[in-house]
Amino acid sequence: LQGIFVLGLPYALLHSGYSGLFLIILAAALCCYTGKILIACLYEENEAGQLVRVRDTYEDIANACCKKLSPSLGGIAVSVTQVTELLMTCVLYLVVSGTLLSHSFPSVPVAESTWSAFAFVALLPCVLIRTLQVVSKLSQLCSLVHFVMVLVVLTYCLTQIQQWSWAKFRLSLEFEDFLVSVGVIIFSYTSQIFLPTLEGNMRNPGEFGCMLNWTHFLACVLKTAFALTAFLTWGEDTKEVITDNLPSFLQTLLNLCLLTKALLSYPLPFFAATEIVFVWISRGNHSNYRPPLLALGVRGSFLLLTLLMAVFIPHFALLMGFTGSVTGAAMTFLLPSLFHLRLQWNKLSFLEKCADISVFILGSLCSLAGIVCSIKGLLGAFG
Repeated sequence: LQGIFVLGLPYALLHSGYSGLFLIILAAALCCYTGKILIACLYEENEAGQLVRVRDTYEDIANACCKKLSPSLGGIAVSVTQVTELLMTCVLYLVVSGTLLSHSFPSVPVAESTWSAFAFVALLPCVLIRTLQVVSKLSQLCSLVHFVMVLVVLTYCLTQIQQWSWAKFRLSLEFEDFLVSVGVIIFSYTSQIFLPTLEGNMRNPGEFGCMLNWTHFLACVLKTAFALTAFLTWGEDTKEVITDNLPSFLQTLLNLCLLTKALLSYPLPFFAATEIVFVWISRGNHSNYRPPLLALGVRGSFLLLTLLMAVFIPHFALLMGFTGSVTGAAMTFLLPSLFHLRLQWNKLSFLEKCADISVFILGSLCSLAGIVCSIKGLLGAFG
């Protein structure tokens, strides 16, 4: 919930004004709610009226909803969406790596897309990662770098408090820019694809709801504080990646820290995406054996695909907004509410049904509008 994409929130506030602050809070509340109803879909009541976990994954929930049409149709659709979101996340890490390197060494006449290719070289060992244990160690280092980075940015912003002015917030908004900001904010909260596994591995799954409340509350407070202090410091000059606004002596240091964080963050979504593909392959072959050459081929192909997309779509905020509007909205709002209504319609109260339907409609509108505006922005950037 506190990934590298929090760096895009001050830029989102630039285009959403006061409504952006409300959106950060609303997105936290809605994501917390959809996380709870998604986990509720894993359970069914037994004859004694006790809740029993009868499903394990997001795909299992989707298959249960679509079993009358096809036993595996729902799972395939969810898996494709998951892989798309994970790969787009990897692409974003490469894009932001190229941006950071370009701004760290402005005297070097190299394009951002070329810098992304240099970052890609450092990620080549990802094709050799076989277990989540390696990824978890990299993620621990990533969390430490993130904490230091946010602390430095907030400290600098607080030293500029005399320059803060609420007049920097916009009252009138450009509708298309606002919708791109909605996608950025949604994408910064997406975590639903990991929740079934997380809940299943908790020592006391009964505390999942409480855990979700506290983590989303704290994430909301930290995101709001970070976005607000950064935007009040730079106002209309706020950049897509907020570290680009820092003085040169801090910018180079933090950009290198961010580069380290981006490279350390890449293996998790990359590993998760390739594992989903390996599950598909093993189901087709009815075997869990992975030929070494096939494993290297799949991982190498995915790695190369993320590089090509990063080179041809080098726009961090627009790409993040597009991803948030497409896969983020689907996995976070649309599918959880739809699955909850489908599986537990007879057990839901009138207010719960209204809440699920409202979330689905709101998510659909935001997703559709965000997709259109993000595509227009990307086409305009290329034009």
